[in-house]
Amino acid sequence: MANRFLQIKKSKRRDRTGFKSVRMAVMGDCATQHLAEVLEGVGAEHSLDIEVFDADYDQIDALVLDRASELYAFSADCILIQNCVEKLYDRYLEYPSEKRGLFCEEVVGLMRSRWKRIGDTSRAMIIQTNYPEMDDRVFGDFANEVPGSFISQLRRINVGLMDAAAASSKVRILDVCQIQSTMGRDCFFDPKLYCTSKIPCSLEALCSIGESAIRTVRAMLGEMKKCVIVDLDNTMWGGVIGDDGLSGIEIGDLGIGAAFVSLQKWLKELKGRGILLAVCSKNDLETAQEPFEKHDEMVLKLDDFAAFVANWEDKASNIKAIQKELNIGMDSLVFIDDNPFERNAVRSLLPDVVVPELPDDPACYLPYLQFCDLFTANAYSIEDKNRTELYAAERSRRIAESQYQSYEDYLEGLCMIAAVEPFDEMSIPRVAQLTQRSNQFNLRTIRYSEAEISAIAASDDYLTAAFTLSDRFGDHGLIALVILEKRGLDELFIDSLIMSCRVLKRGMEEFVMNKIVDLAREHGFGRLVGEYIETKKNKMVAELYNNMGFTQSDGTYELLLADYAEKSTYIQEEENGDR
Repeated sequence: MANRFLQIKKSKRRDRTGFKSVRMAVMGDCATQHLAEVLEGVGAEHSLDIEVFDADYDQIDALVLDRASELYAFSADCILIQNCVEKLYDRYLEYPSEKRGLFCEEVVGLMRSRWKRIGDTSRAMIIQTNYPEMDDRVFGDFANEVPGSFISQLRRINVGLMDAAAASSKVRILDVCQIQSTMGRDCFFDPKLYCTSKIPCSLEALCSIGESAIRTVRAMLGEMKKCVIVDLDNTMWGGVIGDDGLSGIEIGDLGIGAAFVSLQKWLKELKGRGILLAVCSKNDLETAQEPFEKHDEMVLKLDDFAAFVANWEDKASNIKAIQKELNIGMDSLVFIDDNPFERNAVRSLLPDVVVPELPDDPACYLPYLQFCDLFTANAYSIEDKNRTELYAAERSRRIAESQYQSYEDYLEGLCMIAAVEPFDEMSIPRVAQLTQRSNQFNLRTIRYSEAEISAIAASDDYLTAAFTLSDRFGDHGLIALVILEKRGLDELFIDSLIMSCRVLKRGMEEFVMNKIVDLAREHGFGRLVGEYIETKKNKMVAELYNNMGFTQSDGTYELLLADYAEKSTYIQEEENGDR
């Protein structure tokens, strides 16, 4: 693994022109200089220009408590705090033995106070490591029954950190405990390295910690996987459905069929947290769908898939069709296929798609995919759980569209109703998630945490609006948001204008702009100012302000409300009793 560390150090020297810039502060009660190097190198491998502030050894509280410290002057986007279990043990030994049952409460309380202090002073997201397990074996296995034992307190601390982070929208736990569990303590911890350098893990483990941290950063930036596309034969079941028939494929509790059941159960769980599932199979459509409809041992059913493509075309072309149908980025896709030829073809033709190198043995499929850790989340909402159903309703809309004489007739026939409300306690989690996930219809691509959205909603300096949309096929949920910043007595600045691509070309952008103008007029403003910050993914909105009647000057766009002509749309605003 030293080779991996050297590879990361080499990556650190890459030319980072055009990379997305991220400022990371790293603090620890241990030596963090090598971790800082790993973060820069792993970031470069993912086209991120990571600028690191590496704090001095064991200076966490000194930096956090001083509002004028170098930590806050650095203006980090995220702050990584690495805590060392060996240091924790030293503190535990100094704790009065009769009070050791309360040690966990003190440690978690300290963490909470640090997080609050950082949150009060900085807008940075906090990435907090938990503690790898370490048992002093003073009680042996009986330690599990002694509340004041070190291992008992350590486990309670990690649970306490989980609960505390769950209550905070600005903290993410970096699961060092899980990394050690995967690697084993002997591979994770290097006693000599700790004794000589106070580095709390091996170089191999340090690479894994850095990679986990960068996954979290990428999720914060909206770079996350949104869809798993699966092959069928020898991937979802053993055998070839076209040759072996329904009774001949291997799926179920017996033999290797159990491996495919486990994989399907995992995919179903991914679907439940908002990851779309799709099928891309070289098969006749009717044959490919038969197991999902008729085999009793299948965990997944047809309605679990947002897209289902089975034909004899090449898979790269079919994946392009799936990506177009779902209207998500190619880099949001993961493709799972047992066939090395198909994997290599997709990698060559669609380099943005992640294609895991599945093991030969199906029993190893699931452990390997779990190890790849491709689906780091940054938020979770009820709408995520229902995402596949939203796409199913969208399919029904497309079918209906083909039955109309004109697109205008189709839009009118949808009977679309939009509700517009200021951000509130119910909508804030989804609003924050939309700022973090949306890359295409996003004028400035500013990411906000739940805490920041809550602060904006409560501030007199902003006007906010969350938009939901429904039609005769179902409810889209919250699909657009607007944040307007008051600048003086006459000017409103459009801080954020974000919309889900699921509702493009239905008049929603016109409806939103009409409401922005209405809001501005209601509050006595005379002009709107907007800004477009170009990214690789948001070129679709490059001309939005021009199309809406704004005039462009020096990189900004201005609209005098007196000159605005209301845009035509088939969307009606909700009135009491409409839903």
